[in-house]
Amino acid sequence: MMVLPLATPAHAQESTPPPAAEAAAPAAAAAATPTVEERLADIEAYMNNVKRPDKTSGAASLVAGPGPGHNAWQMVSTALVLFMTLPGLALFYGGLVRRKNVLSVLAQCLGCACMITPLWWLCGYSLSFGVDAKSAFIGDMSNAMFKGLSPYNVGAGYHWISDGMWAMFQLTFAIITPGLIVGAIAERMKFVSIMVFILLWMFAVYFPFAHMVWSTVGFMCGPLNPGATIKAIDFAGGTVVHMTSGWSALVLCLILGKRIGFGKEPMAPHSMVLCMVGTGMLWVGWYGFNAGSALGADGIASNAFVTTTLAAGTAGLAWALIEWILKGKPSVLGFCSGIVAGLVVITPAAGFVTATSSVIMGVLAGVVPFIAVAYLKKMLGYDDALDTFGVHGIGGTMGAILTGVFASKEANPGIEGLLNGLLVEQLKAVGLTIVWSVVATAIIAFIVKAVFGLRPEPEVETAGLDLADHGEAGYEH
Repeated sequence: MMVLPLATPAHAQESTPPPAAEAAAPAAAAAATPTVEERLADIEAYMNNVKRPDKTSGAASLVAGPGPGHNAWQMVSTALVLFMTLPGLALFYGGLVRRKNVLSVLAQCLGCACMITPLWWLCGYSLSFGVDAKSAFIGDMSNAMFKGLSPYNVGAGYHWISDGMWAMFQLTFAIITPGLIVGAIAERMKFVSIMVFILLWMFAVYFPFAHMVWSTVGFMCGPLNPGATIKAIDFAGGTVVHMTSGWSALVLCLILGKRIGFGKEPMAPHSMVLCMVGTGMLWVGWYGFNAGSALGADGIASNAFVTTTLAAGTAGLAWALIEWILKGKPSVLGFCSGIVAGLVVITPAAGFVTATSSVIMGVLAGVVPFIAVAYLKKMLGYDDALDTFGVHGIGGTMGAILTGVFASKEANPGIEGLLNGLLVEQLKAVGLTIVWSVVATAIIAFIVKAVFGLRPEPEVETAGLDLADHGEAGYEH
């Protein structure tokens, strides 16, 4: 999700006057037509994905609405990010659980999409990006129920994309983030408890972090807020998406406890075929996640596309090679885990680093999360069922830090003024994200536990959650 166009985006009300305002303009201005030079300047601004220039003639731009090419890429990117959750994440996680729980995981992904969508319309978008927000930590209700968000206007997100598409693009990030948490607590948490937890978590964690990191008045938004207390950068969600979900997942699985039989009986994935298919969908969808965060089909988007590809492939290779050396065989699960780890690590850096840096980050993404998954989890004894913390928590944290190491004006000239001392700012953002996510998750988990309980009865968990929670079985034969 995200964002980080490198010029401060105007709000819709500031960038493109609504039809009513145009109608109220003086007759002389309404009758004015832009000069040839002004029309050419508009075209150049469109081609370069930068702000429309002011017109000395006082005429309105003849291309005042969304730019077709940039807006089309944003539509495709939005669909790709939704594709990451449904069906990408659902199949990736669904294949990794035992067959008696496959539908429960799919239902949890569906639940995220279907609950968060109207919530985003009602208040989520406004609490993240409210146009009149003054707080550095949370938005306001100025855009509640999408008030003031016209699909014909631009500026809420960036210069040439529809305000409506900006809101939908951000919605898809809001959907997948809590969905990632599902992997850590798979096979042992009641559906109602998961849904209530996610609902509360969105208000306590996601909306504040989307605002702090990507709002023009955000506490940690270095590129867009000159007065940001922490001048960090996060191109597409290293802190907002992966760190918040990964560290929250660790806390929740610790409070929830281990699955019955964990460490005593086999809990192998029931379908590596589904897992591999889901991985491929995640990789494809991630281009919307990362390249789409350029908010236009421009050079920054192209750079993010390149770095995303290189990091994912390199990390998949590194993870598989380590398995081959240590275990004698490169597993399909190893390839899949490495690819996802590479995608996670490059996410905050995708539009800020060069191709060579992305390869280095890919190598580290294949090594460090592998150690966390293969050794740290066993050493500490926690039951992170599908390795959400090992991949997203550890990978997201490392990606945020490495962004401070490798960010370059050669990759993105717009961040030149932020490079001095950037690593320190990234470390501050990492620290705040960990503390906030851990504390908020613990409070929410204990509230849900007290009201609804977290786990099903032991006999229900043993039989599987598909029938108990949904009255259906993933496989009838």
